[in-house]
Amino acid sequence: MEKFARLGLSEEVLSVLKLKGFQEPTEIQEKAIPLAIAGKDIIGSSATGSGKTLVFASSIIENLKSNKNVQALILTPTRELAEQVAESIRHFSKNKNLNVLAVYGGVDIQRQIRMICHADILVGTPGRILDHLQRRTLRLNEVKFLVLDEVDRMLDMGFYHDVEIIVKQCPAKRQTMLFSATISADLDYLARKYTQNPEEVSAKSFIEDSKLKQIFYDVSSNQKFSLLVHLLKKEDSELAMIFCSTRRNADTIADSLYASGIKAKAIHGGLVQNKRLNILREFHDKTFNILVCTDVAARGLDIKSVTHVYNYDLPKESKDYIHRIGRTARAGENGKVINILSDRDYENFRNIQKNSSLVIIQEELPIMEQVKVNYNNSNREFRENRRDSRERNNRSSHNSSSRRDVSPKRYSGRKTSRFGSRNFRGRNSNFR
Repeated sequence: MEKFARLGLSEEVLSVLKLKGFQEPTEIQEKAIPLAIAGKDIIGSSATGSGKTLVFASSIIENLKSNKNVQALILTPTRELAEQVAESIRHFSKNKNLNVLAVYGGVDIQRQIRMICHADILVGTPGRILDHLQRRTLRLNEVKFLVLDEVDRMLDMGFYHDVEIIVKQCPAKRQTMLFSATISADLDYLARKYTQNPEEVSAKSFIEDSKLKQIFYDVSSNQKFSLLVHLLKKEDSELAMIFCSTRRNADTIADSLYASGIKAKAIHGGLVQNKRLNILREFHDKTFNILVCTDVAARGLDIKSVTHVYNYDLPKESKDYIHRIGRTARAGENGKVINILSDRDYENFRNIQKNSSLVIIQEELPIMEQVKVNYNNSNREFRENRRDSRERNNRSSHNSSSRRDVSPKRYSGRKTSRFGSRNFRGRNSNFR
Protein backbone atom coordinates (compact mmCIF):
# COMPACT_ATOMS: atom_id res chain seq x y z
CA MET A 1 0.00 0.00 0.00
CA GLU A 2 3.04 2.26 0.08
CA LYS A 3 2.49 3.45 -3.51
CA PHE A 4 -1.14 4.36 -2.75
CA ALA A 5 -0.03 6.23 0.36
CA ARG A 6 2.37 8.34 -1.72
CA LEU A 7 -0.55 9.51 -3.86
CA GLY A 8 -2.00 11.43 -0.92
CA LEU A 9 -4.78 9.09 0.19
CA SER A 10 -5.77 9.16 3.86
CA GLU A 11 -5.42 6.23 6.22
CA GLU A 12 -9.21 5.77 6.21
CA VAL A 13 -9.19 5.16 2.46
CA LEU A 14 -5.97 3.14 2.48
CA SER A 15 -7.40 0.70 5.00
CA VAL A 16 -10.39 0.08 2.73
CA LEU A 17 -8.17 -0.48 -0.30
CA LYS A 18 -6.07 -2.95 1.65
CA LEU A 19 -9.19 -4.80 2.77
CA LYS A 20 -10.41 -4.99 -0.84
CA GLY A 21 -7.12 -6.46 -2.02
CA PHE A 22 -5.69 -3.45 -3.86
CA GLN A 23 -1.93 -3.84 -4.17
CA GLU A 24 -0.62 -1.03 -6.36
CA PRO A 25 -2.22 1.77 -8.39
CA THR A 26 -2.99 1.52 -12.09
CA GLU A 27 -1.45 3.99 -14.51
CA ILE A 28 -4.45 6.36 -14.52
CA GLN A 29 -4.63 6.23 -10.70
CA GLU A 30 -0.94 6.99 -10.28
CA LYS A 31 -1.09 9.93 -12.67
CA ALA A 32 -4.45 11.45 -11.72
CA ILE A 33 -5.16 10.84 -8.01
CA PRO A 34 -2.68 13.51 -6.75
CA LEU A 35 -4.18 16.01 -9.22
CA ALA A 36 -7.72 15.14 -8.17
CA ILE A 37 -7.00 15.45 -4.45
CA ALA A 38 -5.32 18.81 -5.15
CA GLY A 39 -8.60 20.06 -6.62
CA LYS A 40 -7.50 20.28 -10.26
CA ASP A 41 -9.96 19.98 -13.13
CA ILE A 42 -9.13 16.81 -15.07
CA ILE A 43 -9.72 15.45 -18.56
CA GLY A 44 -8.90 11.77 -18.31
CA SER A 45 -8.58 9.33 -21.19
CA SER A 46 -8.56 5.70 -20.12
CA ALA A 47 -10.21 2.45 -21.08
CA THR A 48 -12.93 0.57 -19.24
CA GLY A 49 -11.51 -1.27 -16.25
CA SER A 50 -8.51 1.02 -15.76
CA GLY A 51 -9.55 2.09 -12.24
CA LYS A 52 -10.68 5.65 -12.91
CA THR A 53 -13.54 5.45 -10.39
CA LEU A 54 -11.03 5.62 -7.57
CA VAL A 55 -9.49 8.72 -9.21
CA PHE A 56 -12.55 10.94 -8.97
CA ALA A 57 -13.79 9.23 -5.82
CA SER A 58 -10.51 10.07 -4.05
CA SER A 59 -10.99 13.81 -4.47
CA ILE A 60 -14.61 13.67 -3.33
CA ILE A 61 -13.97 11.41 -0.34
CA GLU A 62 -10.88 13.26 0.88
CA ASN A 63 -12.29 16.80 0.48
CA LEU A 64 -16.04 16.55 1.12
CA LYS A 65 -17.63 17.03 4.51
CA SER A 66 -21.13 15.69 4.99
CA ASN A 67 -23.88 18.29 5.38
CA LYS A 68 -26.87 16.34 3.97
CA ASN A 69 -26.86 18.33 0.75
CA VAL A 70 -25.82 17.10 -2.68
CA GLN A 71 -22.22 18.32 -2.96
CA ALA A 72 -20.93 15.83 -5.55
CA LEU A 73 -22.68 14.90 -8.80
CA ILE A 74 -21.48 12.06 -11.03
CA LEU A 75 -23.17 11.55 -14.39
CA THR A 76 -22.98 8.14 -16.10
CA PRO A 77 -24.48 6.97 -19.42
CA THR A 78 -26.22 3.82 -18.12
CA ARG A 79 -28.17 2.67 -15.11
CA GLU A 80 -25.84 -0.25 -14.47
CA LEU A 81 -22.79 2.00 -14.43
CA ALA A 82 -24.53 4.42 -12.07
CA GLU A 83 -25.23 1.59 -9.63
CA GLN A 84 -21.70 0.24 -9.96
CA VAL A 85 -20.03 3.63 -9.41
CA ALA A 86 -22.25 4.37 -6.41
CA GLU A 87 -21.45 0.99 -4.86
CA SER A 88 -17.71 1.51 -5.38
CA ILE A 89 -17.80 4.94 -3.75
CA ARG A 90 -19.75 3.52 -0.81
CA HIS A 91 -16.95 0.98 -0.28
CA PHE A 92 -14.15 3.52 -0.67
CA SER A 93 -15.85 5.97 1.73
CA LYS A 94 -17.07 3.49 4.35
CA ASN A 95 -14.85 5.13 7.00
CA LYS A 96 -15.92 8.66 6.06
CA ASN A 97 -19.64 8.51 6.86
CA LEU A 98 -20.82 9.84 3.48
CA ASN A 99 -24.27 9.16 2.03
CA VAL A 100 -24.11 7.94 -1.59
CA LEU A 101 -27.25 7.60 -3.73
CA ALA A 102 -27.72 6.26 -7.28
CA VAL A 103 -30.66 7.63 -9.28
CA TYR A 104 -31.82 6.39 -12.68
CA GLY A 105 -34.97 5.56 -14.58
CA GLY A 106 -36.97 2.36 -14.43
CA VAL A 107 -37.38 2.39 -10.64
CA ASP A 108 -39.66 4.15 -8.13
CA ILE A 109 -38.97 7.88 -8.39
CA GLN A 110 -40.86 8.64 -5.17
CA ARG A 111 -38.36 6.62 -3.17
CA GLN A 112 -35.54 8.54 -4.84
CA ILE A 113 -37.20 11.83 -3.93
CA ARG A 114 -37.34 10.81 -0.27
CA MET A 115 -33.67 9.80 -0.25
CA ILE A 116 -32.17 12.73 -2.19
CA CYS A 117 -32.54 15.09 0.74
CA HIS A 118 -30.07 12.93 2.73
CA ALA A 119 -27.48 12.41 -0.04
CA ASP A 120 -23.97 13.90 -0.06
CA ILE A 121 -22.94 12.21 -3.32
CA LEU A 122 -25.38 11.66 -6.18
CA VAL A 123 -24.62 9.27 -9.06
CA GLY A 124 -27.13 9.23 -11.89
CA THR A 125 -28.04 9.08 -15.54
CA PRO A 126 -28.71 12.39 -17.35
CA GLY A 127 -32.37 11.62 -18.06
CA ARG A 128 -33.33 10.93 -14.46
CA ILE A 129 -31.22 13.80 -13.06
CA LEU A 130 -32.98 16.15 -15.49
CA ASP A 131 -36.33 14.71 -14.43
CA HIS A 132 -35.60 15.54 -10.78
CA LEU A 133 -34.47 19.05 -11.71
CA GLN A 134 -37.70 19.65 -13.63
CA ARG A 135 -39.74 18.35 -10.69
CA ARG A 136 -37.69 20.58 -8.38
CA THR A 137 -36.91 17.59 -6.20
CA LEU A 138 -33.18 18.17 -6.68
CA ARG A 139 -31.02 21.27 -6.25
CA LEU A 140 -27.44 21.43 -7.46
CA ASN A 141 -26.54 24.84 -6.03
CA GLU A 142 -24.13 23.31 -3.49
CA VAL A 143 -22.29 21.00 -5.87
CA LYS A 144 -18.53 21.26 -5.36
CA PHE A 145 -17.54 18.23 -7.43
CA LEU A 146 -18.88 17.43 -10.91
CA VAL A 147 -17.84 14.23 -12.71
CA LEU A 148 -18.82 13.16 -16.21
CA ASP A 149 -17.94 9.47 -16.51
CA GLU A 150 -17.77 7.68 -19.88
CA VAL A 151 -18.47 11.01 -21.60
CA ASP A 152 -18.04 9.67 -25.12
CA ARG A 153 -20.70 7.05 -24.47
CA MET A 154 -23.09 9.70 -23.10
CA LEU A 155 -22.61 11.81 -26.21
CA ASP A 156 -23.08 8.79 -28.49
CA MET A 157 -26.39 8.10 -26.74
CA GLY A 158 -27.63 11.63 -27.48
CA PHE A 159 -27.30 13.16 -24.01
CA TYR A 160 -25.28 16.20 -25.11
CA HIS A 161 -28.00 18.82 -24.50
CA ASP A 162 -29.19 17.13 -21.30
CA VAL A 163 -25.64 17.22 -19.96
CA GLU A 164 -25.32 20.92 -20.79
CA ILE A 165 -28.57 21.74 -19.00
CA ILE A 166 -27.42 19.85 -15.91
CA VAL A 167 -23.94 21.38 -15.87
CA LYS A 168 -25.41 24.89 -16.05
CA GLN A 169 -27.37 24.17 -12.84
CA CYS A 170 -24.11 23.62 -10.94
CA PRO A 171 -22.11 26.47 -9.38
CA ALA A 172 -19.31 27.88 -11.53
CA LYS A 173 -16.88 27.40 -8.65
CA ARG A 174 -16.39 23.65 -8.52
CA GLN A 175 -13.98 20.89 -9.45
CA THR A 176 -14.87 19.28 -12.79
CA MET A 177 -13.53 15.92 -13.97
CA LEU A 178 -14.30 14.33 -17.35
CA PHE A 179 -13.37 10.74 -18.14
CA SER A 180 -13.67 9.04 -21.50
CA ALA A 181 -12.22 6.13 -23.45
CA THR A 182 -11.87 8.33 -26.54
CA ILE A 183 -11.54 12.08 -27.08
CA SER A 184 -14.01 13.48 -29.62
CA ALA A 185 -14.67 17.00 -30.92
CA ASP A 186 -17.84 17.27 -28.80
CA LEU A 187 -15.97 16.20 -25.67
CA ASP A 188 -13.19 18.68 -26.41
CA TYR A 189 -15.82 21.43 -26.74
CA LEU A 190 -17.44 20.46 -23.43
CA ALA A 191 -14.06 20.45 -21.72
CA ARG A 192 -13.08 23.89 -23.00
CA LYS A 193 -16.48 25.31 -22.05
CA TYR A 194 -16.94 23.83 -18.58
CA THR A 195 -13.47 23.26 -17.11
CA GLN A 196 -10.81 25.68 -15.89
CA ASN A 197 -7.18 25.04 -16.77
CA PRO A 198 -7.74 21.28 -16.85
CA GLU A 199 -4.95 18.74 -16.49
CA GLU A 200 -5.02 16.18 -19.32
CA VAL A 201 -4.19 12.66 -18.21
CA SER A 202 -4.14 9.55 -20.39
CA ALA A 203 -3.38 5.92 -19.74
CA LYS A 204 -2.61 3.05 -22.05
CA SER A 205 -5.22 0.42 -22.69
CA PHE A 206 -5.82 -1.88 -19.75
CA ILE A 207 -5.96 -4.73 -22.26
CA GLU A 208 -2.70 -6.61 -22.66
CA ASP A 209 -2.33 -7.23 -26.39
CA SER A 210 0.06 -10.10 -25.85
CA LYS A 211 -2.63 -11.87 -23.84
CA LEU A 212 -5.46 -11.21 -26.31
CA LYS A 213 -6.17 -13.47 -29.30
CA GLN A 214 -8.58 -12.21 -31.95
CA ILE A 215 -9.99 -14.53 -34.60
CA PHE A 216 -12.87 -14.63 -37.07
CA TYR A 217 -14.87 -17.24 -38.91
CA ASP A 218 -16.37 -16.59 -42.33
CA VAL A 219 -19.63 -18.54 -42.40
CA SER A 220 -22.88 -18.58 -44.34
CA SER A 221 -25.76 -16.95 -42.50
CA ASN A 222 -27.66 -20.22 -42.10
CA GLN A 223 -24.68 -21.74 -40.25
CA LYS A 224 -24.07 -18.87 -37.86
CA PHE A 225 -25.93 -20.08 -34.79
CA SER A 226 -24.69 -23.67 -35.16
CA LEU A 227 -21.11 -22.40 -35.17
CA LEU A 228 -21.77 -20.35 -32.03
CA VAL A 229 -23.12 -23.40 -30.17
CA HIS A 230 -20.20 -25.54 -31.35
CA LEU A 231 -17.64 -23.01 -30.16
CA LEU A 232 -19.32 -22.44 -26.79
CA LYS A 233 -19.24 -26.18 -26.11
CA LYS A 234 -15.67 -26.52 -27.35
CA GLU A 235 -14.00 -23.47 -25.82
CA ASP A 236 -12.96 -23.64 -22.20
CA SER A 237 -14.44 -20.38 -20.98
CA GLU A 238 -14.92 -19.23 -17.40
CA LEU A 239 -17.22 -16.34 -18.31
CA ALA A 240 -18.23 -15.37 -21.85
CA MET A 241 -20.06 -12.41 -23.32
CA ILE A 242 -21.90 -12.60 -26.65
CA PHE A 243 -22.71 -9.30 -28.34
CA CYS A 244 -25.76 -8.85 -30.55
CA SER A 245 -26.92 -5.79 -32.47
CA THR A 246 -30.53 -5.71 -31.24
CA ARG A 247 -32.55 -6.58 -28.16
CA ARG A 248 -34.56 -9.15 -30.10
CA ASN A 249 -31.43 -10.88 -31.34
CA ALA A 250 -30.09 -11.02 -27.79
CA ASP A 251 -33.32 -12.59 -26.51
CA THR A 252 -33.47 -15.05 -29.41
CA ILE A 253 -29.87 -16.19 -29.02
CA ALA A 254 -30.04 -16.50 -25.22
CA ASP A 255 -33.27 -18.47 -25.34
CA SER A 256 -31.97 -20.75 -28.09
CA LEU A 257 -28.70 -21.39 -26.25
CA TYR A 258 -30.60 -22.32 -23.11
CA ALA A 259 -32.73 -24.73 -25.15
CA SER A 260 -29.46 -26.28 -26.40
CA GLY A 261 -28.28 -26.98 -22.86
CA ILE A 262 -26.07 -23.90 -22.47
CA LYS A 263 -26.77 -21.69 -19.45
CA ALA A 264 -27.22 -18.23 -20.94
CA LYS A 265 -29.21 -15.10 -20.15
CA ALA A 266 -29.79 -11.87 -22.08
CA ILE A 267 -29.35 -8.32 -20.86
CA HIS A 268 -30.38 -5.18 -22.73
CA GLY A 269 -32.26 -1.92 -22.33
CA GLY A 270 -35.66 -3.54 -22.81
CA LEU A 271 -35.56 -5.29 -19.43
CA VAL A 272 -36.86 -3.63 -16.29
CA GLN A 273 -34.06 -2.35 -14.08
CA ASN A 274 -34.36 -4.86 -11.23
CA LYS A 275 -34.15 -7.73 -13.69
CA ARG A 276 -31.06 -6.24 -15.33
CA LEU A 277 -29.34 -5.84 -11.97
CA ASN A 278 -30.26 -9.37 -10.92
CA ILE A 279 -28.86 -10.81 -14.16
CA LEU A 280 -25.59 -8.92 -13.71
CA ARG A 281 -25.37 -10.07 -10.09
CA GLU A 282 -25.89 -13.71 -11.10
CA PHE A 283 -23.26 -13.37 -13.83
CA HIS A 284 -20.78 -11.90 -11.33
CA ASP A 285 -21.54 -14.79 -8.97
CA LYS A 286 -21.16 -17.29 -11.86
CA THR A 287 -24.67 -18.68 -11.40
CA PHE A 288 -24.52 -18.85 -15.20
CA ASN A 289 -21.50 -18.14 -17.40
CA ILE A 290 -22.84 -16.93 -20.77
CA LEU A 291 -24.16 -13.36 -20.97
CA VAL A 292 -25.84 -12.36 -24.24
CA CYS A 293 -25.99 -8.61 -24.52
CA THR A 294 -26.36 -5.49 -26.57
CA ASP A 295 -23.83 -2.68 -26.25
CA VAL A 296 -25.47 -1.55 -23.00
CA ALA A 297 -23.06 -3.97 -21.30
CA ALA A 298 -19.99 -3.07 -23.36
CA ARG A 299 -18.96 0.03 -21.50
CA GLY A 300 -18.04 0.89 -17.97
CA LEU A 301 -19.24 -2.20 -16.13
CA ASP A 302 -16.66 -3.91 -13.96
CA ILE A 303 -17.11 -7.54 -14.98
CA LYS A 304 -14.05 -9.53 -13.99
CA SER A 305 -12.78 -12.89 -15.28
CA VAL A 306 -14.36 -12.69 -18.74
CA THR A 307 -12.28 -15.11 -20.80
CA HIS A 308 -14.17 -14.97 -24.12
CA VAL A 309 -15.96 -12.27 -26.10
CA TYR A 310 -18.12 -13.36 -29.06
CA ASN A 311 -19.31 -10.89 -31.66
CA TYR A 312 -22.38 -12.60 -33.08
CA ASP A 313 -23.27 -9.31 -34.76
CA LEU A 314 -20.35 -6.99 -35.49
CA PRO A 315 -20.53 -3.31 -34.53
CA LYS A 316 -20.31 -0.64 -37.22
CA GLU A 317 -17.14 1.08 -36.01
CA SER A 318 -13.77 0.02 -34.63
CA LYS A 319 -14.22 2.11 -31.46
CA ASP A 320 -17.31 0.08 -30.53
CA TYR A 321 -15.42 -3.12 -31.33
CA ILE A 322 -12.59 -2.02 -29.03
CA HIS A 323 -15.06 -1.25 -26.24
CA ARG A 324 -16.50 -4.75 -26.56
CA ILE A 325 -13.20 -6.60 -26.55
CA GLY A 326 -12.11 -4.54 -23.55
CA ARG A 327 -14.14 -6.93 -21.41
CA THR A 328 -11.41 -9.59 -21.64
CA ALA A 329 -7.58 -9.96 -21.40
CA ARG A 330 -7.46 -7.63 -18.41
CA ALA A 331 -5.05 -7.46 -15.48
CA GLY A 332 -2.62 -9.96 -16.96
CA GLU A 333 -5.21 -12.62 -17.79
CA ASN A 334 -5.56 -14.32 -21.17
CA GLY A 335 -8.55 -13.51 -23.35
CA LYS A 336 -10.03 -14.52 -26.68
CA VAL A 337 -12.28 -12.62 -29.09
CA ILE A 338 -14.26 -14.65 -31.62
CA ASN A 339 -16.01 -12.88 -34.49
CA ILE A 340 -18.65 -14.80 -36.43
CA LEU A 341 -19.06 -13.21 -39.85
CA SER A 342 -21.74 -13.75 -42.44
CA ASP A 343 -22.53 -11.64 -45.49
CA ARG A 344 -24.36 -9.02 -43.40
CA ASP A 345 -21.24 -8.38 -41.35
CA TYR A 346 -18.74 -7.80 -44.16
CA GLU A 347 -19.14 -4.04 -44.37
CA ASN A 348 -18.85 -3.59 -40.61
CA PHE A 349 -15.84 -5.89 -40.51
CA ARG A 350 -14.13 -3.89 -43.23
CA ASN A 351 -14.74 -0.69 -41.21
CA ILE A 352 -13.29 -2.31 -38.09
CA GLN A 353 -10.17 -3.43 -39.91
CA LYS A 354 -9.37 0.12 -40.96
CA ASN A 355 -7.86 0.31 -37.49
CA SER A 356 -4.36 -1.00 -38.21
CA SER A 357 -3.74 -1.83 -34.55
CA LEU A 358 -6.26 -4.68 -34.68
CA VAL A 359 -4.88 -8.04 -35.77
CA ILE A 360 -7.72 -10.49 -36.41
CA ILE A 361 -6.81 -13.90 -37.85
CA GLN A 362 -9.15 -16.11 -39.85
CA GLU A 363 -9.82 -19.65 -38.64
CA GLU A 364 -11.11 -22.57 -40.70
CA LEU A 365 -14.64 -23.73 -40.09
CA PRO A 366 -14.94 -26.84 -37.92
CA ILE A 367 -17.28 -29.77 -38.39
CA MET A 368 -20.53 -29.00 -36.59
CA GLU A 369 -24.04 -30.30 -36.18
CA GLN A 370 -27.42 -28.72 -36.82
CA VAL A 371 -28.75 -26.58 -33.99
CA LYS A 372 -32.08 -24.87 -34.49
CA VAL A 373 -32.91 -21.39 -33.30
CA ASN A 374 -35.88 -21.32 -30.92
CA TYR A 375 -37.96 -18.44 -32.26
CA ASN A 376 -41.33 -18.91 -30.53
CA ASN A 377 -40.23 -18.56 -26.91
CA SER A 378 -37.74 -15.80 -27.61
CA ASN A 379 -40.31 -13.77 -29.54
CA ARG A 380 -42.75 -14.13 -26.65
CA GLU A 381 -40.03 -13.06 -24.23
CA PHE A 382 -39.26 -10.08 -26.45
CA ARG A 383 -42.91 -8.99 -26.43
CA GLU A 384 -43.05 -9.34 -22.65
CA ASN A 385 -39.89 -7.28 -22.23
CA ARG A 386 -41.22 -4.63 -24.57
CA ARG A 387 -44.52 -4.44 -22.67
CA ASP A 388 -42.72 -4.24 -19.30
CA SER A 389 -40.49 -1.46 -20.60
CA ARG A 390 -43.49 0.49 -21.89
CA GLU A 391 -45.30 0.18 -18.59
CA ARG A 392 -42.29 1.17 -16.49
CA ASN A 393 -40.85 3.90 -18.70
CA ASN A 394 -43.95 5.05 -20.60
CA ARG A 395 -42.27 4.59 -23.94
CA SER A 396 -41.96 1.83 -26.48
CA SER A 397 -38.84 -0.24 -26.56
CA HIS A 398 -36.71 -0.29 -29.67
CA ASN A 399 -38.39 -2.65 -32.15
CA SER A 400 -35.62 -4.06 -34.31
CA SER A 401 -36.12 -7.02 -36.61
CA SER A 402 -34.03 -10.05 -35.81
CA ARG A 403 -31.88 -11.96 -38.18
CA ARG A 404 -33.19 -15.38 -39.09
CA ASP A 405 -30.74 -18.27 -38.81
CA VAL A 406 -31.77 -21.71 -40.01
CA SER A 407 -28.99 -24.23 -39.51
CA PRO A 408 -28.33 -27.17 -41.82
CA LYS A 409 -28.76 -30.76 -40.66
CA ARG A 410 -25.06 -31.57 -40.73
CA TYR A 411 -22.11 -30.40 -42.73
CA SER A 412 -18.36 -30.62 -42.69
CA GLY A 413 -16.09 -27.67 -42.18
CA ARG A 414 -15.06 -25.95 -45.41
CA LYS A 415 -11.39 -25.08 -45.72
CA THR A 416 -11.20 -21.38 -46.38
CA SER A 417 -8.28 -19.47 -47.73
CA ARG A 418 -6.50 -17.49 -45.07
CA PHE A 419 -6.85 -13.84 -45.98
CA GLY A 420 -5.22 -10.99 -44.15
CA SER A 421 -6.94 -8.01 -42.59
CA ARG A 422 -5.98 -5.61 -45.37
CA ASN A 423 -7.43 -7.60 -48.30
CA PHE A 424 -10.59 -9.07 -46.77
CA ARG A 425 -13.41 -9.38 -49.32
CA GLY A 426 -15.75 -11.92 -47.76
CA ARG A 427 -17.13 -15.22 -49.01
CA ASN A 428 -19.39 -13.62 -51.61
CA SER A 429 -17.43 -13.09 -54.82
CA ASN A 430 -19.65 -10.10 -55.58
CA PHE A 431 -18.67 -8.40 -52.34
CA ARG A 432 -16.78 -5.16 -52.89
